[in-house]
Amino acid sequence: MTDSDVPATFQNQIEQHKKILYKVCNAYCRDRESREDLAQEITFQLWRSYGKFDGRRCTFSTWMYRIALNIAISFYRSEGVRTRHVIPGEQFLMESVADTERPSDEVRLLYEFIEELDPFSKAFVLLYLDGNTYPEIANIIGLSETNVATKISRLKSRMKQEAGTKNT
Repeated sequence: MTDSDVPATFQNQIEQHKKILYKVCNAYCRDRESREDLAQEITFQLWRSYGKFDGRRCTFSTWMYRIALNIAISFYRSEGVRTRHVIPGEQFLMESVADTERPSDEVRLLYEFIEELDPFSKAFVLLYLDGNTYPEIANIIGLSETNVATKISRLKSRMKQEAGTKNT
């Protein structure tokens, strides 16, 4: 690949995996402006690091998740104190991935559960719900598969417990 091909290849990769960007931004930001700022910061950092990505150690999506989650956690910590407030659920999703229907009660409860999680736990839930395997999550997060399995099991138990108390 020549140097002139890099921007087009990068843009194609981002376009192909843009749902990762949307999911991470939605999980860590409550208002549209913050989501847009985070998406821009993630894209900038991906571009800065793109020259180091060679595809031999992991897939582009794994690499993108790793960078996106690290940036989102840092962004959440720095912006969180200033912007923590609850907004209506219909403003939660970016328009490009929003459904035209209102979310079901189960989906609404899931969003509420995710909203209350610490940044690291949000990453686990996001990756798990996206269908990543424990080895993939371990690779992205940087923990052992056993630790990932334990963390996800605990999060599932906590979610079931909280869902049970909200339904009673």
